[in-house]
Amino acid sequence: MSAAHHHDHHHEHPHSHGETAGRLMWFAVALTLGFAAVEAGVGWWAGSLALVADAGHMVNDALALVIAAVASWVSRRPVSQRHSYGLGRAEFIAALVNSLGLLVLVAWISVSAVQRWHTPQAVQGEAVSLTAALGLLINIGVAWLLFRGEQNLNTRAALLHVMGDLLGSVAALIAGVVIVFTGWTPIDPLLSLAIGALILVSSLRLLRQALHGIMEGVPLHLSLEEIGQEMACVPGVISVHDLHVWSVASEKIMLSAHLTVADIGHWEAILADSRKLLHERFGIDHVTLQPEPAVQIISWRSRERD
Repeated sequence: MSAAHHHDHHHEHPHSHGETAGRLMWFAVALTLGFAAVEAGVGWWAGSLALVADAGHMVNDALALVIAAVASWVSRRPVSQRHSYGLGRAEFIAALVNSLGLLVLVAWISVSAVQRWHTPQAVQGEAVSLTAALGLLINIGVAWLLFRGEQNLNTRAALLHVMGDLLGSVAALIAGVVIVFTGWTPIDPLLSLAIGALILVSSLRLLRQALHGIMEGVPLHLSLEEIGQEMACVPGVISVHDLHVWSVASEKIMLSAHLTVADIGHWEAILADSRKLLHERFGIDHVTLQPEPAVQIISWRSRERD
């Protein structure tokens, strides 16, 4: 008995949309790298760890955007004899690399902040404030560009970098203002540690999502038990077993299952109802279902002997 396979091909996101998003991402890369160079130079001259850390974060952002742009291009490649599902999983790999890069950045910020706390340095508050304010505007612009593009795990990972850097610019701006009006330089490493903690939480969440996808886990927003129970309620279905749900890309969910049915003659209607349920209730369109009759009649036929 063969499996019934169904795959709805959706074309709401044509290649032109992906290419436009790709161009926006490359523009964001150029903008981020350009300002990172300026911020690093000013931060080094002004003696601000928060500003230098923010510049380092922006360089990391640029690398994340490059990885995201490349992964976006790779994931749009058509299926082939070697990759029958395509290369959508490149999104998970890109998110994994980005999350690891964020963890390295957090470690560097933390070590530098502790060193700066024990060995305070003079900080040019005015230069820090002006540069951080400009950096804040740049990050808002880059975040807006990413919001305009296609939304998947890959672009969300890049956006996470940018939002973290936006918070870094806010921290540097606050540090500069406090130093200008009070002269209290410890605010610089303190805020650097605070923003490092925020980045750590976000990067660990992203790392979990990336590893979950690479290990073919059930998408985090779905419940395997709930899907199985809903499928078992389809008229004509007695039970559901060998149920598997996984992703080959952040927005490409696959499902396979064996359905025990009361009457194999009603399979076409059961299949249609199951497809409709999975599409409307869970957003799953790539479905492979195997029907199995509730009672299987097994007969033996004697072989004639010579």
